[in-house]
Amino acid sequence: MTTPLAAVERLIAATNQHDLDGVVACFAADYSLESPIHPARSFHGREQVRRNWTQLFDAIRDIKVALVRSAVDGDTIWTEQEMSGTRADGTRHLMRGVFIFGVNDGVIRWGRMFLEPVDGANVDADAAIRAIVGNVRS
Repeated sequence: MTTPLAAVERLIAATNQHDLDGVVACFAADYSLESPIHPARSFHGREQVRRNWTQLFDAIRDIKVALVRSAVDGDTIWTEQEMSGTRADGTRHLMRGVFIFGVNDGVIRWGRMFLEPVDGANVDADAAIRAIVGNVRS
């Protein structure tokens, strides 16, 4: 029996080896991904996993994923990940965030994705809150 952590470590190893078939094999055929921040990006089926990673491997030849932190609760694993590399145009690719995965029978069956590009803007917490709520005076 593969633990949730072992399944995620296998996924990260396949990703870092740029092994497309290995990445896809980490997911159940009926895999379901929910993207709460961007609902239109949610999908079902590992063929979308293949399409996504084909594009990523083609566009970011040196892509690497690091597992920053994780916590396991039964068959669910919460992971904090960092994805980095260099895009074809020479710009840096850097994303960070959380994936929550449900693992059963050694494969990832469902996921919730909270992964976003790192914002390089020099905006402090006060300015960020003002941008979210509008420039309201108290």
